[in-house]
Amino acid sequence: MKMILLSTALLALTATVAQAALKEGDTAPDFKAQASLAGKAFNFSLKEALKKGPIVVYFYPSAYTNGCNIQAHTFAVNYDKFKAAGATVVGVSQDNISRLNDFSADPEYCAGKVAVASDEDGKISKAYDLSVRDAAPGRKDSRGQDLNHAFTERTTFVLTSDGRIAATLGGLAPAANVEKALETVQQLAGSRGKI
Repeated sequence: MKMILLSTALLALTATVAQAALKEGDTAPDFKAQASLAGKAFNFSLKEALKKGPIVVYFYPSAYTNGCNIQAHTFAVNYDKFKAAGATVVGVSQDNISRLNDFSADPEYCAGKVAVASDEDGKISKAYDLSVRDAAPGRKDSRGQDLNHAFTERTTFVLTSDGRIAATLGGLAPAANVEKALETVQQLAGSRGKI
C-alpha cells in the first residue's frame, strides 16, 4: 500500500497537467466520433468503450508530424502492456478520417493496434478544455502533404471505467506522455486487484 501511495505521489509530481484541461476527479465528457483502426473506419463511442474498462484518451496535434509519430509508435509498441492492464487506447486529433485511415494502418505509427478518432470540428477538444490553434500556412506533414486543419494541444486523459479522470498528462515529451499513461493504468489495475 505504501508503494502505491509513493508511486502515485511521484506520478503527481512528475506529470505536468495541461493549463486549462479537465482535472483528476472530473467526469470526462462523453463523445462519439468517426474513428479508424488498422485503416478501417468505425463509429467510436466513449460510453460504450468504458463498459470494457479504463480508457486512455490521448489528444495530439496531427497525424504524420514528428512528435505525434513518436507518440503513436510508442502507444503501438506498448499496446500489449495497456491491454494487460485492462485499458483501451484511443487517440483524438482534428485530422480527417481519410488521413486517420492511413495513420492507423501505418506500421511505423499506429501499426493497426491503436484506434484514432477524428475531431475535425474541434468540439471534442473544446469539451475537454484543451487549447486549439490553427496550422501555420504552408506547414507540411512528415510525408510532405499540406496540413490544413487545426491542432489540439498534446494532452492525455486516463479515465476509470466509471468515466472519471484518473490523470491528466500534459506538457510531456511524446514518449514520456505514453510512459506516464502506462504507469497510471498499471496502478489502476493494481488497485483493482487489491479491492
